[in-house]
Amino acid sequence: MVHQLIVRQKLESLLNKNMRIRMTDGRTLVGLFLCTDRDCNVILGSAQEFLKSSDSFSQGEPRVLGLAMIPGHHVVSIEVESDTLADTQGFGGSH
Repeated sequence: MVHQLIVRQKLESLLNKNMRIRMTDGRTLVGLFLCTDRDCNVILGSAQEFLKSSDSFSQGEPRVLGLAMIPGHHVVSIEVESDTLADTQGFGGSH
């Protein structure tokens, strides 16, 4: 029960943070984390899709998606964008 509370608090602390989600097909979606569900599906707001997976997104024009649902089984990795990481206590990493 305590573990569930900690996980819930961690997820709540990430709400409305910019996230970068890499998918199994190589696409990367960047947007505001709005919610998730028990199946690990993720909802991003103001989402943009990048076809190339790279740290520098200047290589291609993003496609604006708006509200996007990413099925949990397609998620390879999730990162909090560095500009919002400083606002997220306890998420780890140096910045």
